[in-house]
Amino acid sequence: MAIVTISGSEVSPAAASGAARAQAAAWCAQLEAGEILYFPSSPIALAADDVSFLLGQQQADSSLHKNIAYKPALDVLSGVATKTADAAAVDRLRGIMRGYSAAVVAFLGEFLSPYAKRWQLDYASFRPQEEAGRDLPLRKRNDLLHTDAFPTRPTRGARILRFFTNIHPERTRDWVVGEPFRAMVGRFAPGEIAPRPDSSAGAAVKSVGRALGLGKAVPSLKRTPYDDFMMRFHNFLKENARFQAGSEKYPFQFPPGSSWMVYTDTVPHAVLAGQYALEQTLLVAPEALVAPEHAPLTVLEQIAGARLV
Repeated sequence: MAIVTISGSEVSPAAASGAARAQAAAWCAQLEAGEILYFPSSPIALAADDVSFLLGQQQADSSLHKNIAYKPALDVLSGVATKTADAAAVDRLRGIMRGYSAAVVAFLGEFLSPYAKRWQLDYASFRPQEEAGRDLPLRKRNDLLHTDAFPTRPTRGARILRFFTNIHPERTRDWVVGEPFRAMVGRFAPGEIAPRPDSSAGAAVKSVGRALGLGKAVPSLKRTPYDDFMMRFHNFLKENARFQAGSEKYPFQFPPGSSWMVYTDTVPHAVLAGQYALEQTLLVAPEALVAPEHAPLTVLEQIAGARLV
C-alpha cells in the first residue's frame, strides 16, 4: 500500500490538455491499484462559519447511526434528530452537505476525468463522533480492518470510491490499511469463504452463488453473487480475530484540513481515532475503469471461474 501526495499545483491542471488527460488516467490507475491519493491541503473549500457550525452538531443516536448521511438524489438527511432539532439548523446542515457533495463531484469530474459522468452519486456523510473507543456492534465497528460493501445498496460490480476531508481543527484522523485485496482475498478464498465452483456450474449466476457459499438463490435481480460475497467478506474480516491480530497494518495520519480518496472496496482499512470528517461516495461503473484487472469483480471472477454479475 502506498500514499500518493498531490500538491496544490497539481490539483487544477488545464483539463483539455493531453498531459492533463494522461495525468488524470494515471491517477485513476493508481487509485484502482489500491493506492491512496492524499491532498495535504483539501481542494474542497469550506467556509469557516460552516465548519464551526458542523463542529457544534451532535448525532441523533450513535448506537443506531455511525454518521449523518446526506442523500443527494433526494436532498434529505438521515441520522439527525429532526423531531427535536431546530428546523433552521437542519436546513443549514442540509445546505452544507449539499454544497460539499456538489463541490467534490465538480472537482473529481475534472481531476479524475476518465470517470466523469460514468459514476453513480451515492451518499455524502458527516462523521461527528470520536472514533476511538466507540461502543458499536462488531460488524459496525470502524476500528477493525475491513473492505466496504453496502447491505442495502448493491453495486453490481461498480467500485466504491470515497473522498474524505478532516475538518477537525487540531487532531489527525488516524487510519491503518492492510495488504492488497488480491493477496488478502487469496488467503481466504476459495478455502475459507468462497470455494471455486465446479466446472458444471458454468456461468449460471445462481449456480455460482451456491458455489460461493451464498446459500439460496440471489434474492433479487438487483443483488448479485458478487454483492453477496462482498458483504459476507466484510463481515468475515471483522469477525476474524486471527486476521485482525496478525494481518499487516500500515498507519496513516491525515492532518486537519487535508483530504484523501481511496477505493474502499479493495483497500482494507480501519479508523482508529479522529472526530469530525466529511465524506462523499461515488460508485464508478466497471466500463469507466482504466485498470479493470485490479477490480474486486475481476479478482473474484478469476477465483470463481465464472461470471458473478
